[in-house]
Amino acid sequence: MKSKHENKILLGDVREVIKIFPDLHFQAIITSPPYFGHRKYSEKSSSGEVGRESNPEQYIENIRQIFNGLRPKLKDNGLLWLNLGDTYREKTLLGIPWRTALALQSDGWILRSDIIWRKTNAMPSSIKDRPTTDHEYVFMFSKTPEYLYYADAIREPHVTFSDKSKMKGGRNHFGKRDGTPENGKNGGNSNLHNGRWDQAFHPNGRNKRTVWDISLGKFRDTHFAVYPEKLVETCILASTKEGDLVFDPFMGSGTTALVACKLGRNFTGVELVEKYKDMAEKRVSPYLKQAKLV
Repeated sequence: MKSKHENKILLGDVREVIKIFPDLHFQAIITSPPYFGHRKYSEKSSSGEVGRESNPEQYIENIRQIFNGLRPKLKDNGLLWLNLGDTYREKTLLGIPWRTALALQSDGWILRSDIIWRKTNAMPSSIKDRPTTDHEYVFMFSKTPEYLYYADAIREPHVTFSDKSKMKGGRNHFGKRDGTPENGKNGGNSNLHNGRWDQAFHPNGRNKRTVWDISLGKFRDTHFAVYPEKLVETCILASTKEGDLVFDPFMGSGTTALVACKLGRNFTGVELVEKYKDMAEKRVSPYLKQAKLV
């Protein structure tokens, strides 16, 4: 039975709004909180907006408290996907993503994977005394050692026998008896040494790697880049099935809700700033009707 909050974006501070939800309610939490010191989303200086703290320690503590409150609301077999970018202050990279991830880990979250989101269309930079940043992090957390993860839903193409292969000898190894050296990493694998390479490679592709090449998202109603649909799609497919409930505590322009609709999932979101809540609802509404989730 669906709750009255499914496929809705709720206005307010997630620290308060989350109290209305029962425990073990969401199958996945997928979100990208405001980054520390990057942008003002609200004109109210006392809005309690995450990202406008006076120091990184307070930012990390706020994020830690928010996800400490969210953990009981996530199903025991659910996953949290947390996208974070970093910040420079006085020539120093603050290390916000990893400091935050370790704070959540110390709170009881199980850090299962760190993913590099490489932005294939990152903006050029005028920086001359360090490399240009073209990546962010996505952290995959679980509540328990046992959780739902749909590896087959996000497989990627094999490289070994493609033109991109860097294997010594290239594709000439394929199907040949003793085609891989006995002392190599596959030494002793009878399938490979009998020319049965097909049994060692999944027909739908290899397991998803931890570097995701995805271009920045675009949404014409905002003056800044939004996190991309492809990134959210990968997280949703890996951790939910059709009809499951996805939660985003920092809904922003509505990307998580939009992708959930397109993939036949239900969503609930929270947004602190009213103009962004309205923007997200407008963006998602056509897809809600199309997916018959209203």
